[in-house]
Amino acid sequence: MSHRVIGGTARGRKLQLVPGDSTRPIKDLVKESLFNIIGGDIVDARVLDLFGGTGAVGIEALSRGAASAVFCELDRLALRTIEENLTHTKLKARADVRRVDALAMLRGAPPPEPYHYIYVAPPQYKGVWLEVLNILDDNDGWLGDETTVIAQIDPHEYTEAIFDHLELTDRRTYGKTTLLFYMRYGDALDAE
Repeated sequence: MSHRVIGGTARGRKLQLVPGDSTRPIKDLVKESLFNIIGGDIVDARVLDLFGGTGAVGIEALSRGAASAVFCELDRLALRTIEENLTHTKLKARADVRRVDALAMLRGAPPPEPYHYIYVAPPQYKGVWLEVLNILDDNDGWLGDETTVIAQIDPHEYTEAIFDHLELTDRRTYGKTTLLFYMRYGDALDAE
C-alpha cells in the first residue's frame, strides 16, 4: 500500500508503516480528500493528531504549512514510526510527539491556546471516537472558536449523537472510511 505525503514541502516522500497490525493508516485517497476539504485553512494552524499511528495526518498538515502538530500515541512502535517519518520528511522542528493516553489527556486541563484541528483516528469498533467527542464536549476548553474536530471511523461505526457544544457539519465516506467534521455550535453557522 502506498503511503506518502501528498502535498506541500515534503510532497512525494514515502512514510513508513507501523510494523504489525496495531494501527490502520489513512489511505492516500482519503488523506488527499481531507486536505482538499480543509484547503488553505491549514496554513499556520495548530493541529492535534490523536492516536497518531504513522503520523500521516499531522505530517501532511505540517508539510502543507501548519504552524505545529502534536502527535499523541501510546504504542511504542507507532511512536518510533512517527519519529522516523518526521525525521525523513524534515518536519520534526514543528512537531511534538507525546506518549500519552489521549482520553486521559483530554480529561485534563486544556491547552492555553486551543487547536485549530483535532484529528481523531482511534482503534475501530470500540466506540472510542464517540468517547473522545463526549469528552471534548464536556471539557470544551479544548474547543476554540475556530476548532474543527475530525473523526476517522469505519462507516459501520457511525451513530448519530447530540452534543451540547459540538455540531456535525459534514460527513464524507470513502470506501471503508468515513470522515466526520464537527464544529462548536454557532461557529458552524458562521462558517456557512
